[in-house]
Amino acid sequence: MASAAPVASAAAAHAQPVGAQELVTRLQIFLDQQNFGPGIIDGRWGEFTGKALVHYAKAHNLKVTPDIYNELPLDTVYPIYTEYTLTGTDEKTVGDVPTKPPEEAKVKRMPYGSLTEFLEERFHCSPDFIAKLNPGKNLDRLKAGNVVRVPNVAPFKLEDVKDHKLPEHPEFKSRSIYVSVEDKMLDLYDGPRLIAAFPITPGSKTLPAPPGVWEIIGVFTLPSFRWDEEMLEHGRRSANAFEIPPGPNNPVGVLWCGLDKIGIGIHGTNTPQLIVVLGHERCGAVAAAVAASTGPIRRRPSAARPATAASGWQIGMRSGFRK
Repeated sequence: MASAAPVASAAAAHAQPVGAQELVTRLQIFLDQQNFGPGIIDGRWGEFTGKALVHYAKAHNLKVTPDIYNELPLDTVYPIYTEYTLTGTDEKTVGDVPTKPPEEAKVKRMPYGSLTEFLEERFHCSPDFIAKLNPGKNLDRLKAGNVVRVPNVAPFKLEDVKDHKLPEHPEFKSRSIYVSVEDKMLDLYDGPRLIAAFPITPGSKTLPAPPGVWEIIGVFTLPSFRWDEEMLEHGRRSANAFEIPPGPNNPVGVLWCGLDKIGIGIHGTNTPQLIVVLGHERCGAVAAAVAASTGPIRRRPSAARPATAASGWQIGMRSGFRK
């Protein structure tokens, strides 16, 4: 089955980027592969590219100066772009996607709405960037066998995500999560060491993520979701709810981390490109890919590093999920 080429060894003779887009794209891919999420890969400098760089620098005891690029092994990202051949298996991840909870509750899955959406999530990038990398290609008529130019990033493979509760990992015992509502970032620590950071949306205007220290009590992949407008808007559970089936277009994406506080969890999203929108800049993260890559964590954050409660890589109050 065709797939994206792996990131090549830095030992090869590398052609240097020739433009700003290539320079920023290389930085975004590098940060993404180091688990310091820059948001969507789009070849444009944005809020979360800057924040990811600052967090990466903190984790590696680097100073953020104009010369920091000389201290980053950016040549490990080569080539910057690669080609991907769509397959029949990819086509099976696409289907009709209802947009209203009553209709969503009637289907068996919430698939990708198009092969373009499949490519966006698989390669952590924006639809506009895919279009820019593929001038003249009709992205609305993609099919198996088509070859598409994409960022050379490790792909998120939905086919590898299974419906189950992830097992506990004793080696992750010392890990904790810190969520900054002000910074809109989620930091992952192993003991005192920062090892990953991702952009998030900390709740909604009506139900912002409350402060607190909690424990992750279970991590579930491909969850279903109980959509309850009363719970989402006012934090009160009602009988007027709809059960939305699993899939990448489920409102909580492909992963749910349940906390020991009812109604709140860390989860993916079906709109990763809208994790945060500031003015005219579209910043975000491929939340589902990010969530699935970090693994389960069962550790109460320490009092010295309290966690602001989350319900998300898109973080906020949610009405619940079902397995």
